[in-house]
Amino acid sequence: MKKSTKLFATAAAAVTILLSTQANAQKLGIGANVGVPTSKHYNFAAGADVRLQFNATKQLSIPVATGYTHFFAKDAPYILGGDVPDYAYIPLKTGLKYFLDPSGSGVYAMGEVGAAFGVSKDSKTTFLYAPTIGYSWSSGLDLGLKYENAGKGDALRYLGNNSGQIALRLAYGFKL
Repeated sequence: MKKSTKLFATAAAAVTILLSTQANAQKLGIGANVGVPTSKHYNFAAGADVRLQFNATKQLSIPVATGYTHFFAKDAPYILGGDVPDYAYIPLKTGLKYFLDPSGSGVYAMGEVGAAFGVSKDSKTTFLYAPTIGYSWSSGLDLGLKYENAGKGDALRYLGNNSGQIALRLAYGFKL
């Protein structure tokens, strides 16, 4: 990806978060993710994110998130020679989060879609989706299990590689 495209994507994410904060933001969450990649070329994935959550009702909210995700490659050569490269991207996504309990906490289901802006060598921008189930405590603690797929954005895309992961997210949300 060109340096100017990366800069534009980062700036767009920052402006989106800044402008969204001025609207009716209800909660700002900061989280860490640890995942198991679904591709045989990577050992594990780790990342961090920031999520704004706008409440449409007590049970339904609209999350807007960005962060950083890094896939750590296995120490093994791939078909065309050379080592498998790490893969990293900046996700920018939005979706719907639905709480099963009318109080707006407890068990929830969430679906997010957006873009994964590749920041590692030879990576590209791709469509990203992430269905999630989780539990949110009224204290602000949030634990979620998600499948996140960043498509064929890594350097191994020509081998038919999809960069997906099953990840555990631990976060804390602050009311605004």
